[in-house]
Amino acid sequence: MQFAVVNSSVSSNLLTIIARSINEKFMLVQVLVVIFLYVNCLMILTFLKKEVFRDDTRYILFAQTLFVDSAFMVLSDLLLMGTFYKYPIHLIPCIIICTVVTILTVCTPLTLVAMCLERYVAICMPLRHAEISTSRTRFRGLLIIWSISSIIPLFTLVAYLAVIPSGVLLSTAVCGAELMLEKDWQAHARAIFFLLLFLFMIIIIAFTYIKIMIAARGASSENKKLTNKGLRTVILHAVQLLLCLMQFLNPYIEMEFWNADVMVFINVKYFNFIVFIIAPRCLSPLIYGLRDDKTYNVAHVYLCEKIMSMDSASILGGGGGVNKHIIIKQDRP
Repeated sequence: MQFAVVNSSVSSNLLTIIARSINEKFMLVQVLVVIFLYVNCLMILTFLKKEVFRDDTRYILFAQTLFVDSAFMVLSDLLLMGTFYKYPIHLIPCIIICTVVTILTVCTPLTLVAMCLERYVAICMPLRHAEISTSRTRFRGLLIIWSISSIIPLFTLVAYLAVIPSGVLLSTAVCGAELMLEKDWQAHARAIFFLLLFLFMIIIIAFTYIKIMIAARGASSENKKLTNKGLRTVILHAVQLLLCLMQFLNPYIEMEFWNADVMVFINVKYFNFIVFIIAPRCLSPLIYGLRDDKTYNVAHVYLCEKIMSMDSASILGGGGGVNKHIIIKQDRP
């Protein structure tokens, strides 16, 4: 009897430690998501603030990446919250959310590929860049990106609706992307499509990198800096693309640890979420926010204006009558 009491106490302590670890990891994810969304919103407002950004293909693709990544993070975090709290929802909104998340998941790497192609045209064909980069070309490019992004999610949706029994759509379940993979052949077909898409994008990235590298070797000294910067941008996009596409392997990686220790499985799942879902979507603001002079300067000025306006509002709101009088008097010519 005493041995059973000791075992019960150890088991209770272990569950408490596991629950505390999960709560800490969950709260850290929420903090990272909030920081990420704040930076993205700042970059989006920077894009909307200057008209010159809205006429440049490079910055339009950058803005699309920001929008797609922000929407993806919000929906992914909602799914994470539902899984964390074991909150069941109706299957129809769950299917819609999972389909949209998959579209956004594919849209980001395709947009990165389009950004690499834009850099290739700008560096390797500078005289034709203005001719190629027109509003009509941009519209067609965005249409192609969203069309290709919808192929795999729509296939998954149609295949799922074809195999589920009648009446299941009216039920509730804890929502997750794996919910739509009812049969093994669906998961295998989805993996093959993602693999083909991955190879297609890697070939384009490699092509643009080689072409820009050749242009960098033959560039004059005054164009050398611009060409080398474009080369580094393509390399960063390749790293970002690799991290984005690695998330497609997350279910297979986590499956290997399903029967392992509980904490090991939780740590693997947590690592995958941070490294392959959050991290690649933090790189776009760094690549085109801090490294690009135009967006950095506009974002810096906009942020300073917001801070100054907040400081002025706090002084006017809580500084008393004397401070208000001093400020009004100083503002007069």
